[in-house]
Amino acid sequence: MSKSLNIALLGNPNTGKTSVFNRLTGLNQKVGNYPGITVEKKEGVCKLNRTTKAHIIDLPGTYSLNASSMDESVVIELLLNKNSKDFPDVAVVITDVENLKRNLLLFTQVKDLGIPTLLVINMSDQMKRKGIRLDIPLLEKQLDTHIALVSTRENTGIDHLKTLLLNYRQLSTQPTIALESIDPVYFESLKKAFPNQQLYKLWLVITQDVNFAKIDRNRVSDTTDFKTQSESVLKRMQQKETVKRYKFINTILKETLEIDRASATDFRSRLDRVLIHKFWGYIIFFVILMTVFQSIYDWSSIPQDFIDATFAQLSEAASTKLPQGLFTDLLAQGIIPGLGGIVIFIPQIAFLFFFISILEETGYMSRVVFLMDRGLRRFGLNGKSVIPLISGTACAIPAVMATRNIENWKERLITILVTPFTTCSARLPVYTILIALVIPQGSFLGLNYQGLMLMFLYLVGFAMALLSAWILSMTIKIQSKSYFVVEMPNYKFPLLKNVGITVWEKTRTFVTEAGKIILAISILLWVLASYGPGENFSEAEQIVQSNFTELEGEELTNKINSHKLEHSYIGLLGKSIEPVITPLGYDWKIGIALISSFAAREVFVGTLATIYSVESDAEETIKNRMASEVRADGTPLFNLASGISLMLFYAFAMQCMSTLAIVKKETNSWKWPTIQLFGMTFLAYLTAFTTYQILS
Repeated sequence: MSKSLNIALLGNPNTGKTSVFNRLTGLNQKVGNYPGITVEKKEGVCKLNRTTKAHIIDLPGTYSLNASSMDESVVIELLLNKNSKDFPDVAVVITDVENLKRNLLLFTQVKDLGIPTLLVINMSDQMKRKGIRLDIPLLEKQLDTHIALVSTRENTGIDHLKTLLLNYRQLSTQPTIALESIDPVYFESLKKAFPNQQLYKLWLVITQDVNFAKIDRNRVSDTTDFKTQSESVLKRMQQKETVKRYKFINTILKETLEIDRASATDFRSRLDRVLIHKFWGYIIFFVILMTVFQSIYDWSSIPQDFIDATFAQLSEAASTKLPQGLFTDLLAQGIIPGLGGIVIFIPQIAFLFFFISILEETGYMSRVVFLMDRGLRRFGLNGKSVIPLISGTACAIPAVMATRNIENWKERLITILVTPFTTCSARLPVYTILIALVIPQGSFLGLNYQGLMLMFLYLVGFAMALLSAWILSMTIKIQSKSYFVVEMPNYKFPLLKNVGITVWEKTRTFVTEAGKIILAISILLWVLASYGPGENFSEAEQIVQSNFTELEGEELTNKINSHKLEHSYIGLLGKSIEPVITPLGYDWKIGIALISSFAAREVFVGTLATIYSVESDAEETIKNRMASEVRADGTPLFNLASGISLMLFYAFAMQCMSTLAIVKKETNSWKWPTIQLFGMTFLAYLTAFTTYQILS
């Protein structure tokens, strides 16, 4: 009979916690949110031996159990709530060999909760180069635990860690420090009041301002009396606790840790002088961004063309090989083109996540945060705002959630409101198909025109985010203190397994989540495009034949299909909004795509693919169908003016109901998402209108 263990991975940011998690779980992992909270929850499965399976939770990074953010509150709540299904049988604290002193603070706190706690010292491959020597047996004895010395880069120590996890019952749960010595009178009275409760748990419940609603309060509900101490007194006691823990840690490390400073190189400091230079730092970041966008276009063109042609062939095969009927039409004209409209962009999305993952793995992204703090301050933001703004290139939803690390409420609110201006991966399908249609092939100084256009759209979104932030900082009257602290991790070569897992997970999530929406909307659109009211739809064939007697064969069939589409339910919907969008250079078909893409921006391409499949030859690719669309005067519908107008509309519009929902949740009000929706839509319309009128 197989057994299952709950294992919690904890650690400071940048200790390699995610690398250990990936080594243990591989692709047997999933990402979600904690119930009722917009905090990311990563969990996975690992087989420790034939009979024992481990359920591993990768908790948010935290420096200590003194919570200052929602992420850290989640860690404390889980460790205090024995009734939770995820409560750990064993806690694994991941530390970085170069920052052992700071990392051990969290270890001592977790161990003092009475949870069996293992210590993992990561990045052991750096020890020789950095001149670090550790007496592991003595360190185990002094900390009263077992230690796994691992290197996720060289994949060493993981098997030893699994063995220690299997034998977790041998771990001591004795506290590392005597909490009573901080204030004997206070803690003795606390112990007398709650004789059956673990002392350090009581202390955390009293001092932490977090939501402990799920904790069994039968015996801890009356801790209110112990909060009557003034806040300053409790703070001083917390400081004494921290000092006491560091004294304990320092004493141990004096005996167990040696660092030969002469062996350590100053490579990091030399590189930092360049990468975070107040002039060259920005130039280097700009060059890196340009390289990324050029590569996205150059590398993905071949697989994209293959996918586009394959889906066109599948659609054609379905319509010719399968028996004629309702299901065949739905499959050939609705489902296949709709899915093709998203699958075609997998190469570009995968490359985008690939580059972002490399920048994070190398430690460069933290330098970008530090570098940007100087500039973002003048716009009412701080350096931590750049994390959501850059994360927004993947998706605005986790980017908005990432603002929880910004302690200042005004700066956090402004960051939430402007983050959707950042070009997310859902906009990428819209941009790439339009750029391919209206931006010519060619290069300038060796730089691809289409890659330059894509980079321009990213930059214009970022610029609008900054401009909006500045306006909001002038208009929102909220007083709050602001400070900025960021850790500079060591530079390291990216771990290819981590990069691969990140690309796989993010791309898979994008495709499956978008795929559900697109499949549903494609079917709905097909139904609305295949049926219509009145004689104009039901007698389309007779009407077209009587008005266009010269047409025959394929031309006649396409004309009948176009007439039906125009008078279908979806055609009537598009026609109703056409007067509003005509000044932007759009027709009623684009109007339908604008409405449907409010569910998710990437639905835009799938919508047009479905509409054009209903109307025309299924064998054509989506790109060719869009290129052949013409206006009443015979000019191309997608030209430079309408194409750039449409790209700028999507650059600024809030075309994502999921983002609005998450903004409401994070701000706890419908006021801010409403302002966001109408403000961004008005800006998008005005920009698109001005652009089309000037360029046309």
